[in-house]
Amino acid sequence: MLYSAGLRIGELLNLRLQDIRFDRAQIMIRGAKGKKDRVGLLSVTITDQLLAYIGQYKPKYWVFEGQTGGRYSSTRIQRIIKVASAKARINRNITAHTFRHSFATHLLEQGTDLRYIQTLLGHSSS
Repeated sequence: MLYSAGLRIGELLNLRLQDIRFDRAQIMIRGAKGKKDRVGLLSVTITDQLLAYIGQYKPKYWVFEGQTGGRYSSTRIQRIIKVASAKARINRNITAHTFRHSFATHLLEQGTDLRYIQTLLGHSSS
C-alpha cells in the first residue's frame, strides 16, 4: 500500500478500517501532513490482498494492528523493508518513503498529469 497508493508510513499506520472504501476503490487519508485530508487510490491488486489480510488477521480498528491490538510500529515496517531488500539483494538504501517516490515516478513515466500526481500525494506545489 505504500507503493500502490503513494502513502507515507504514518498515513499507512493511521488507516482505519472505515477509511478503506472498497466500493469506490479509494482510501480516505485523514490528517496527513499539514493536517489535510485527501483521497488515495486503492488498486485492484491491493484490494484482493487487503481483503485476504483482513480475513486472516481480523483487525478491529486500525487496518494494520500489532499483536496487542494497537497501531503497528513504524520501526517494524522499516525493518521488514530492510530485510526484504537484503533478501532481494538490492544494494540501495530502501525506505518506506522510497515506495512513495516510486509511485509518483511511475505515474509520471506513464504520462499521468503532474497536477493529478500532486493531488494524489497531497502536495500543493510541484
